[in-house]
Amino acid sequence: MSNRRFDQWSRRKFLGTAAVAGAGALLGFPSEPGTAEPPPETTKVRLVQRPSICVAPEYLAEDFLRAEGFLDVQYIKKQGPKEIEPALAAGEADITLHFAAPNILRIDAGDPIVILAGGHIGCFELFGTQRVRAIRDLKGKTVAILELGSSQHVFIASMAAHVGLDPRKDINWVTQLPAESMRLLAQGKIDAFLGFPPQPQELRAKKVGHVIVNSMLDKPWSQYFCCMVTANKDFVRKNPVATKRALRAILKASDMCAREPERVARFLVDKAYTANYDLAVQTMQEMQMAYSHWREYDPADTLRYYALRLHEAGMIKSSPQKIIAQGTDWRFLRELKKELKA
Repeated sequence: MSNRRFDQWSRRKFLGTAAVAGAGALLGFPSEPGTAEPPPETTKVRLVQRPSICVAPEYLAEDFLRAEGFLDVQYIKKQGPKEIEPALAAGEADITLHFAAPNILRIDAGDPIVILAGGHIGCFELFGTQRVRAIRDLKGKTVAILELGSSQHVFIASMAAHVGLDPRKDINWVTQLPAESMRLLAQGKIDAFLGFPPQPQELRAKKVGHVIVNSMLDKPWSQYFCCMVTANKDFVRKNPVATKRALRAILKASDMCAREPERVARFLVDKAYTANYDLAVQTMQEMQMAYSHWREYDPADTLRYYALRLHEAGMIKSSPQKIIAQGTDWRFLRELKKELKA
């Protein structure tokens, strides 16, 4: 098939073929996913929808999930990142992509969630005014977050602990909606704000502040997963075949994000997951490599790193070993790494 003919396909035909055929000829996946496996124990699966588009594989997975035998695919809308872990723990949602560090807080608290695989290596960007040139400069400064315990709070706290700050004492936290935080950052009324796509792309386009940390590019954060595939523990226990099939759908969608960022951006806009195509395509292009590392990076290393940082920050009591023992299940990932070779 020539590239010219491929470009003439409609989005519907492209996604439909990719899902039904397992993206075999187009993206190099098996043409009939999971045919040697029994059908899923349940044909219903619930995922989480939230404002950020960094979790594009979760949305793009819908057609892959249907090809895996899920007849009822639902997306539960949540406005704040802090709502995601309770939804998983309560069984309101079954599986989702979510930032590793807040997951660790909930595993430490005993919530019945389990991490299955890495998702992508980063999307957060920390913006600051001229008063903040490095993470250490956050000492005594005002930092805006959505709420305590949110992804923004936990990630900044982890970064602060990494450079020797005590996030409980050294940072003045203020809680407000991201749109208000971005406005106040532009006015210089707060010192720093951490955004996730498409917020960083919007801030850069408007030349608001400057980037202090880009988690996709800057070490050590770029060496670890950001979002990880996380599930309700009871769902995994009762539905191991469905769990593997759902995870496979998300990982295939991750590969598509890495290979077809422009098409994925159009999908996100067409399905109303985001409104601005230019910002969406910029996000997908910038994150293209971030989606491609789920095979190479060790997800356990991510949990060790963040668990140590959160322990230093006084936010968890458990050791990294206990977090990994209680809150992970890598068996499906091991099988899928062999099956879905690059």
